[in-house]
Amino acid sequence: MIANVPPAHPGPLTSFKDSNEPVRSAAQNTCKLCTPLGACLAFRGIRGAVPLVHGSQGCSTYMRRYLISHFREPIDIASSNFSEHSAIFGGGENLQQGLRNVIRQYHPELIGVATTCLTETIGDDVKRILSEFIKNSQPGDPPIVPVSTPSYTGTYVDGFHAAVREMVVALARPGASGTHINLFPGIVSPADLRYLREWAAAFGIELVLLPDYSDTLDGESWSEFHHIPAGGTTTADIARTGSAQVSIAFGHIAARQPSAAGYLAENHGVPALFPGMPIGIETSDALSQILKKYSGNMIPELILRERGRLVDAYADGHKYVFGQRIAIIAEDDLAVSLAGWLVEIGSKPVLVAAGGHESHLKTTLAETGIDLQKTQVLADADFVRVETSATELKPDLILGSSKAANLARKLAIPLVRVGFPIHDRFGAQRIAHLGYRGTQQLFDRLINALLEKKQNESVGGYSYL
Repeated sequence: MIANVPPAHPGPLTSFKDSNEPVRSAAQNTCKLCTPLGACLAFRGIRGAVPLVHGSQGCSTYMRRYLISHFREPIDIASSNFSEHSAIFGGGENLQQGLRNVIRQYHPELIGVATTCLTETIGDDVKRILSEFIKNSQPGDPPIVPVSTPSYTGTYVDGFHAAVREMVVALARPGASGTHINLFPGIVSPADLRYLREWAAAFGIELVLLPDYSDTLDGESWSEFHHIPAGGTTTADIARTGSAQVSIAFGHIAARQPSAAGYLAENHGVPALFPGMPIGIETSDALSQILKKYSGNMIPELILRERGRLVDAYADGHKYVFGQRIAIIAEDDLAVSLAGWLVEIGSKPVLVAAGGHESHLKTTLAETGIDLQKTQVLADADFVRVETSATELKPDLILGSSKAANLARKLAIPLVRVGFPIHDRFGAQRIAHLGYRGTQQLFDRLINALLEKKQNESVGGYSYL
């Protein structure tokens, strides 16, 4: 985490490349979250898995707080519980004891070990520590998948993708090409994951969805407590990723970085496709064509009717969204996909802010048709920079997570909540973003937010809009 602290000294008023904003000594309220948090989210999408954070108790508490307030589910994240002694002399003993405790108390099918800034900075050799632990393991002990996730090297999205890749590296097995398809959706809602399964089933496709936390983080009410919720991608299915027809990984930026789909292409000969997140008609059509090709089936009537209803909604709602100036504050691939969707519906993405690398974000936006002369892009951003830009640009609405709520209030404009985290509204785990159905719901929410603002600002009010 990056502390919210004032600059150590005022310094000269030098400027960023693209603005007159003075350089500051620290980031304040960054547009990203802790890298191991993303890894823990990925591990929670595996059946019988327990994430273990190698670091201090405070790190795991912080991650549990964010995940619980978004998903409204009990979430256990184990910790190696560093002390001052561990920080000086290393945490190998803590990690091995933590693993023994998790195995004894949870009987997991997999343990995912995510490192933290502290353990990476002091140089703990996690792979060596785990190799020593495995030498003394007992029959039936679960596989242990380590992933390097210091927060100073990336975002929670990077941690998520790194964890998925390491699971595939550890567990994927070669084999004759099957009829199933790998789908790596990235960080989406449980509602989106369920819809993706429905979509594939409509085409008659057998899907390995990795990870799948649609049940583990949005499950049913329990009559008694379960240490590990039911559901998730099985380790057997992860093994099958090495013999799939194709891997589909959502996200143009994900294609520029090490990924599970890239690893399978290089080491198991599984072709990899990197379409954008299917938000909007064009990108959803692209996914439908991919599924049509690999299923050998025509696009199902159910899917065609969903598309038709969305086209009709575009026609009905065009007068409300055309020309609206929208600011996007989201993780990189979601931000790129939302920007493309806004152009599709006739709105103007005047600001795109994210926490990732500048070169990746700007290049990807340009490649997907966004005019960078008309859209200000803030990469590796914090909310001080975002507020400065948004105040100048005067958007009509913000698309973003709960972290943008204070900014929306200051600017007196609506916030349509998307992505992660959403702490200040109920039902975040059921917000749909993807496909024709998710786009339909997002389109409705966008228009209704604009109409509500118009009604609230009207002296006489409106009965019909």
